[in-house]
Amino acid sequence: MALFLLQRLAVLAATLVVASLVVFAVMEILPGDAAETMLGPTATPEAVAALSHKLGLDLPLSVRYARWIAGLARGDLGVSAAYGSAIAPLIGASLLVSLPLAAMAMALAAAIALAAGVYAADRRGRAGDAAVMGLTQIGLAVPNFWLAILMVIVFAVTLRLVPAGGFPGWGDPARAVAALILPAIALGVAQAAILTRVTRSALLEALNEDYMRTARAKGLSRRAALWRHALPNALVPVLTIMGLQFANLIAGAIVVENVFVLPGLGRLMLQSISNRDTLVVEDGVMLIAVLVIGLNFLVDVACAAIDPRLRQRAA
Repeated sequence: MALFLLQRLAVLAATLVVASLVVFAVMEILPGDAAETMLGPTATPEAVAALSHKLGLDLPLSVRYARWIAGLARGDLGVSAAYGSAIAPLIGASLLVSLPLAAMAMALAAAIALAAGVYAADRRGRAGDAAVMGLTQIGLAVPNFWLAILMVIVFAVTLRLVPAGGFPGWGDPARAVAALILPAIALGVAQAAILTRVTRSALLEALNEDYMRTARAKGLSRRAALWRHALPNALVPVLTIMGLQFANLIAGAIVVENVFVLPGLGRLMLQSISNRDTLVVEDGVMLIAVLVIGLNFLVDVACAAIDPRLRQRAA
């Protein structure tokens, strides 16, 4: 296990370096001048040059990259040119919305997917299996923004059960959770559909393995063998997909956050791109990359803990 962890840590470090280079390079090749965009088309060349110097945009690329990485390493994310304040509190406040939202959506998707996937696999080829697969097709086909708008109309405007939008902060946890319920459902439905299909496929593959026939030969019922032996072995691909989905929920919630007027990370990134606030975008995208890579590392460790064969391959 130690060798496995060392290998995964080395891959994690190398991936982070490559990700930082890609993020920095993409922001540099974007058309237009950031200082000119911030000041507007009526700005004088002197004002543009002064802002470029203040932001460090006139420095060589290598120096700017080194300064950015050094700042990230010591936790100094810099100052937003558009907001005029430190970037760390801006991103921290947005994460207090995006992370709980993603966690709620992921918990909802996992609960539905594990129950529905096991149910469908246990009834392969029967009406229950067909019904679950049909519902997953609908879940995949419905756009999350359309579902979000529909739920606002039904549950917020018509029934007045939950707020239509906005976020009251975590000073009142009950109101904060209520504000995230509809966005979490809108985000979680498609993920639940994907995860259900993955769970069903992994379980069907596990049910055909030799150890399942051995378990049945020892007297275990089909359902008991499914829960005790098939499901633990089927969790490796399921956990892998869940890790990718959670990262996608954090990074891909821009539309839903705008529908519900949530001050999350996606909305902050969209506004910063519009304002050409380069440093905020770089820090935000790099944070998302760290979350994605870190989650993949944790998923790899969890899969190795479940399946010893993965650890043996690293030896």
